[in-house]
Amino acid sequence: MRFTQALLLLAAGAAQAASSWSFDDASVSVAAKKGSDAIKEKFNQKAPLTKPVGLGSTDTVKIILTAKEDGKAKRPHQAFVTIKEQETGLEAPFPLTVKDTGKAVVQISQKDLPVQFLLSPKPLKASVVIGSFGEARAINTPVFDIELQTDPNAPVPKYEAPVRYGKKPEIHHIFRPGPQSPPKVISLFFALAVAATVPALFISWLLLGANVNHLTKALGAAPLSHVTFFGSIVAMEGVFFMYYTSWNLFQVLPVAGVVGVVTVLSGTKALGEVQSRRLAGER
Repeated sequence: MRFTQALLLLAAGAAQAASSWSFDDASVSVAAKKGSDAIKEKFNQKAPLTKPVGLGSTDTVKIILTAKEDGKAKRPHQAFVTIKEQETGLEAPFPLTVKDTGKAVVQISQKDLPVQFLLSPKPLKASVVIGSFGEARAINTPVFDIELQTDPNAPVPKYEAPVRYGKKPEIHHIFRPGPQSPPKVISLFFALAVAATVPALFISWLLLGANVNHLTKALGAAPLSHVTFFGSIVAMEGVFFMYYTSWNLFQVLPVAGVVGVVTVLSGTKALGEVQSRRLAGER
């Protein structure tokens, strides 16, 4: 039992003795556009600034510190000053320029900040982040707040949130309306023009001496073929009429295919009968 306690105490002492990163000789200054220091404050890892640092639209905040590992000045692998917006949690890192002696410096102005920061109603949180390879523990220490002072004469910056992957509102597709029939006046005119060809056909037959005496002989030789052939032609015209008035293409194609097959089969026999009479010298 005592041996176990001794091991635990030894491990705790080793953990406490483990090296860690820190910083010292830290200061923050705000320089106006003319170059004079408007404010300069010192801080350290254990005593951050209690008052926020004002940053105007033309000012530049300068942060200087010395990075140390286990109390000795040293150059870390990574050293940043991060500025965080309190409401959204958005952070912007600003890398410190570090020398081999551990001296680090960074300058930040309003133009370097994201647009979201300029619209924040609360002060921004500034932290120092130092870390490197090895067993030394990294640090992320809040050091002061930044209160932005925007120019009242300048236009308010605008920010639009980027489009991100996620659930979107339901999309209701609006399809293009189908083609409409032409005006009734035009349709009626062409319908009458087509209908007028029927009496014109009969008049032409009378003037040219059409022979209708073969009608009885043709129906007697191949009644089914002639009737079916003529009926299929009328049916095809009916299909076209339905397509013009109400049917769509998917309704027309099957019916037109069936009527077409009937027309070909019956027309072959009907016209074959007509050919036989022509070859026999009957006109």
